[in-house]
Amino acid sequence: MNYDEIMTQLILHGGNARGAAYEALDEAEEYNFEKASELLEEANEEFLKGHKYQTQLIQTQDEQPVPSFFMIHAQDHLMTAQAELQLIKRMIEQLKMMEKLEKRIEKLEE
Repeated sequence: MNYDEIMTQLILHGGNARGAAYEALDEAEEYNFEKASELLEEANEEFLKGHKYQTQLIQTQDEQPVPSFFMIHAQDHLMTAQAELQLIKRMIEQLKMMEKLEKRIEKLEE
């Protein structure tokens, strides 16, 4: 796989990971935690696919010794996906706690 193809894969899988992570957050906001968990797993798998291409990038540094704008852009996609995935996981845990608290309040109000 050549340099440009690797960059394209980084962007593709980083974008897919972010998209699935945000879909998971949308589901969690509706308290659909099972679906959210499935989407988080999908996001994580996409990130890991991107990470494999990132490893290939490191191995092909001899081909392109000076970082290009394309490489910086591709790396940014993947690293942003990783950061957002971690943050969304924490947000979903907070939503789970919120649901529990809402249920407790409902019981107390009865």
